[in-house]
Amino acid sequence: MLKEKVEQVLAKVRPMLQADGGDVELVEITDEGLVKVRLQGACHGCPMSQITLKNGIERLLLKEIPELKGVEAVND
Repeated sequence: MLKEKVEQVLAKVRPMLQADGGDVELVEITDEGLVKVRLQGACHGCPMSQITLKNGIERLLLKEIPELKGVEAVND
C-alpha cells in the first residue's frame, strides 16, 4: 500500500525529470520510513541532483505521504 502511494507520487515528478533526460526509480522503503531512490539518465551524476532530490522529490513525497521520514539517493 505504501509502495503504491510512493509510486503514484513519483509518477507526478517523473515527467519533469524525463523532460531533462533523467528519471527516478524506487529502490526500497525502509521500516523507518526512508524512501531510497535511484536517479537515472541525465539525473545520475548531475550537479543539481541533490537539489532535485530534496526540493522536488522529497518535498512532494513528504507533503503527500506524511508518514515518510525522508528520501535518499542510492548509487549502486
